[in-house]
Amino acid sequence: MPTAYIVDAVRTAGGRRGGRLAGVHPVDLLAKSLDAIVERSGVDPKAIDDVVTGCVSQAGEQAMQVARMGVLASKLLPQSTPAVTIDRQCGSSQQAIQFAAQAVMSGTQDIVIASGVESMTRVPMGTNATFHMKEGLGHYKSPGLEEKYPGIQFSQFMGAEMIAKKHDFSKDMLDQFSLDSHKKAIAATEAGAFDSEIVPIEIDTPEGEEIHRVDEGIRFDATLEGIAGVKLLAPDGRVTAASASQICDGSSAVLVVSEQALKAHGLTPMARIHNLTVTAGDPVIMLEEPLFATDRALERAGMKIEDIDLYEVNEAFAPVPMAWLKHTGADPDKLNVHGGAIALGHPLGASGTKLMATLVHALRRHGKKYGLQTMCEGGGVANVTIIEAL
Repeated sequence: MPTAYIVDAVRTAGGRRGGRLAGVHPVDLLAKSLDAIVERSGVDPKAIDDVVTGCVSQAGEQAMQVARMGVLASKLLPQSTPAVTIDRQCGSSQQAIQFAAQAVMSGTQDIVIASGVESMTRVPMGTNATFHMKEGLGHYKSPGLEEKYPGIQFSQFMGAEMIAKKHDFSKDMLDQFSLDSHKKAIAATEAGAFDSEIVPIEIDTPEGEEIHRVDEGIRFDATLEGIAGVKLLAPDGRVTAASASQICDGSSAVLVVSEQALKAHGLTPMARIHNLTVTAGDPVIMLEEPLFATDRALERAGMKIEDIDLYEVNEAFAPVPMAWLKHTGADPDKLNVHGGAIALGHPLGASGTKLMATLVHALRRHGKKYGLQTMCEGGGVANVTIIEAL
């Protein structure tokens, strides 16, 4: 079977809600990552067959096919470059990678940019649904869906609480996991571990023009006491905002190519894609599917969890990666070694390619071979992508 290669992977540093990236339109934010991946790889912009972009809240400034708008706002991509926007919820841009790889492996395309964008400041989460509900223009839950799931509210917050209780994770355990995420992100930032993946962005501040290159969500003064003092999201719950991913603005991109393209354009691959898996399960507990998707991915790849050197499991809520570790028996020292979304932020549609950027560069930095990335997604879906660093 033909192979899909990753030539480079980049991301912006995350911006907090209302923070340093709040003044950047999401179309321009996406264009920054698209231009960076083209410039860094040295690929001929005219040779790019497609741009596949993940975006969850496709409304307002992220409406009207934001992928195509990003291409048109790009300084390097010609207007002849096609683009498409996809929504697999939090796994949107991880699915963009998988669609790009499938296109390359099928032989129908040779060079595809997988990317993602989400400005959660400028287009608040769920706007594409809540606006219509408030205006009396309908609800996503149809009569047929209500009949199958009567009275059920599909909620990620509820799902996170269900996982915590099912696996008997106490609030103290969740708080400690959250502190560890900040500690790892702090250590990675101070060691320059993100320097090779972050796209610097010029921003305007009250103090003048600055370069945004450090993830704004990291709490460099984080303490267990401070995290423990954050109020619960539900009165009888265990999860708090401190043990959940941070609302975040950002974009990211991964260049996926065929072996033929490597030779024709003189490109040097950073990794090859080893396995592509997506599964779906219970839409109510919702966030537990990465556990079972990982089982299937490893089986299909003929691998065991011990064969994987580093794991990126999205920290949508602390119970998710904690349950994943418990289920798989994976080594916690290999998990999110540079911190996760609790510290770094989770820019929804951009997180898939964001995590891949971190995984690819971390494998090379630490001299490791195999990496596994997985993401819990709304509706009880999960993607798993296994890569081999080269």
